[in-house]
Amino acid sequence: MAVLLVIDDDAGMRKLMVRTLSGGKHRVLEAENGQEGLRMMDEHKPDVVITDILMPQKEGIETIREVQERAPATKIIAISGGGLSHNLMFLDVARAFGADAVLAKPFRPAQLVETVELVLGGG
Repeated sequence: MAVLLVIDDDAGMRKLMVRTLSGGKHRVLEAENGQEGLRMMDEHKPDVVITDILMPQKEGIETIREVQERAPATKIIAISGGGLSHNLMFLDVARAFGADAVLAKPFRPAQLVETVELVLGGG
């Protein structure tokens, strides 16, 4: 069983992702911003961090960089709903900064599950 950390400032999206991933196969934690997410990461040592890119307090690219510094083996999935034109740019930047996978919002729950399994090596 893997430990997953979902970081997203949109409470509805965060709850949807947690519910989607909490089918008993993984332990899922949640944080509403990068600052809180990094604190939880240090405490719980997740296998996968799923982070939004555009967030207040500590945005996703900075969060990705700090996850890599603190726990290089942790897999990172970047997500963004930063508008259709900017979405791909943000996700390209996230990949360049080390995200293992990216997903553009909106995505289907099955895509999220598939992406998590892929980065964990089971997909």
